[in-house]
Amino acid sequence: MNRMRWRNVKAQFKEQKTGIVALIILTIFIIGAVFAFLSPYDPNKLVPTERLLPPSATHWFGTDDYGRDYFARALYGGRVSLSVGFLAMAIAVVVGTAVGAVSGYFGGFIDNLLMRMVDVLMSIPSFFLMLILNAYLKPSIPTIIIIIGLLSWMSIARIVRAETLSVKEREYVMYARVSGQSTLRIITKHIVPSILPTIIVSASINIASAILMESSLSFLGLGVQQPNSSWGSMLNNAQGFIGEAPYMAIFPGLFILLTVLSFNFLGDVFRVAFEPKVNRR
Repeated sequence: MNRMRWRNVKAQFKEQKTGIVALIILTIFIIGAVFAFLSPYDPNKLVPTERLLPPSATHWFGTDDYGRDYFARALYGGRVSLSVGFLAMAIAVVVGTAVGAVSGYFGGFIDNLLMRMVDVLMSIPSFFLMLILNAYLKPSIPTIIIIIGLLSWMSIARIVRAETLSVKEREYVMYARVSGQSTLRIITKHIVPSILPTIIVSASINIASAILMESSLSFLGLGVQQPNSSWGSMLNNAQGFIGEAPYMAIFPGLFILLTVLSFNFLGDVFRVAFEPKVNRR
C-alpha cells in the first residue's frame, strides 16, 4: 500500500507540472539558504558609501539603505524564514498528531475534552494571539518558532483524529489491542504509520502558513530583529524606500510568494496522490 501511494506521488508529479516547478523552486531556495556562507559579502556589514545601489553585476540584488549586499541578506533571510517554517511545522505536527491520535483512539470523555479544547483555541484569532505573546516575550527566532508551532497544531489534530477514528477499527489494530500491546505501541507502530500520508499533506501546508506568519510578524517589526534578516523583516525595512529603491520590496516579496505557493502546490500534489479514489485506479 505504501509503495502504491508513493507511485501515485510520482505519477501525480508527472501529471501536474506545477508540482515539479514548485519542487525545483524550493530546492533552489533551500540550497541557497544552506550555502549562504559562500557569499563573498557579509550580510551585516555596513558600507554607507554604497547605500541604495541598484542591482548590478557587483551586487546582484543591489544594496540596502546601510550599503549591505541585498543578495547576501536575501540568502541569510531565506535561511531564517525556511528554518522557522520547518521547525514550527515540526512542533505543530508532533503536538497535533499526539493530540489527534489520543483523542481519536480513546474516544469518549477524553475525545470530548480534547476536541472542545481545540475548538476553543481555534476560535481565538491566532495571529493576534501571536502579536500579544510576542510583545511580552523577548523577540528572537526560537521564540517565534515556539509561538507559531504551539498556535498552529489544532487543524492537524482534527485531521489526525478523524483518520484515527477510521484506522482504529481495522483488523490489525484490533488484533494488536487484543494481543495485549500497550496503547503507546499501538498508536506509534500501527495508527500513526497508517495515517502518515495525511500527516505529510498537513505538514506541507503548515510550512507555508508558518513562513507567512513569520513574515507577517517580522514585517510588523515583532519578529526577527536587526541586524539579522528574514524575508519579512526585509519587507519591513523596504517600506520607506518603495519609490527610491523598489527592488528592496520586490525581491523578498517575490521569494515569500514563490515559497508559499510552492508548498501549497506540493501539498495539493500529495493530497491528490494519497486520495483513496486515486489509489484504486
